[in-house]
Amino acid sequence: MLRLNCFFKAKKGKYNEALEAAILLTAKTQKHEGMVSYDVFESATRKDIFMFCETWESEEALARHAATPEFKECVGIIESCGEMKIEKLQL
Repeated sequence: MLRLNCFFKAKKGKYNEALEAAILLTAKTQKHEGMVSYDVFESATRKDIFMFCETWESEEALARHAATPEFKECVGIIESCGEMKIEKLQL
């Protein structure tokens, strides 16, 4: 299994747009084959930070997810609104 922690920091004035895309992506991704857990969390201490926490059965499942139209669209919006840092762990 794989765990991804994707940290996002918004540009000024872009947080809500990015969060809307993150919530949409989360709702669609929770139906993807090979997804064990996928959610988005807002920081309790910083108004410009949120995080995706993802667990996948395999690299292949993650690759299928990354190839979906909703991933490409939503991640494109999120990346245009700020910066992401990704931590990838083998479980």
